[in-house]
Amino acid sequence: MTVNTDLLNTQVAGKTSQEIIEWALGNAKNPVLTTNFRPYEVAILHMATQIKPDLQILWVDSGYNTSATYRYALELIDQLSLNMLTYIPKQTTAFRNAQMKGVPEVDDPLHAQFTEEVKLEPFRRAFAEVKPDYWLNAIRKEQTEFRNTLEIVSASQDGIIKVAPLYHSSEAILDEYLAQNGLHNEFAYFDPTKALDNRECGLHTKI
Repeated sequence: MTVNTDLLNTQVAGKTSQEIIEWALGNAKNPVLTTNFRPYEVAILHMATQIKPDLQILWVDSGYNTSATYRYALELIDQLSLNMLTYIPKQTTAFRNAQMKGVPEVDDPLHAQFTEEVKLEPFRRAFAEVKPDYWLNAIRKEQTEFRNTLEIVSASQDGIIKVAPLYHSSEAILDEYLAQNGLHNEFAYFDPTKALDNRECGLHTKI
């Protein structure tokens, strides 16, 4: 299916993050919001569930999150009454650590396989089962060089409409939103598929 993302981007031009979410949810039949509970994602979780409390929230738990992230996830799930869909890799973390001798470094040939197993395959499996038509995410243009080349609305390889309501939001803007709404971040976060904050894991380039 061909998606005219240029037309869709004209429809959201000049809208606030909350207005973009309203626009997406108003057009969607089966929307999903993805999260990994990294810093500042609480903002989109709060905005979206204020508009649609039963919105499906998809979390692919790699099994390698910090203890602080798991505690934070549990806190937000309870605080925001999140309608969670949690997917995990097919192999356990312990088995993979034995197989790969821990988390492969990014320059290790095994790293691509590792990323496929703990993130990309579970995401594809989730999308195949949930079949969303709109995919809300928390990517922002300032995060990586690649994301700076994107737009608010794009499309996945399967024609799912991807919407990034926070795309033009800076950390300063999000800090203000969190303060106004009594929300907070957990910064003890680690993504083993990225290693560096400005590196892409492949999720937004291959799905």
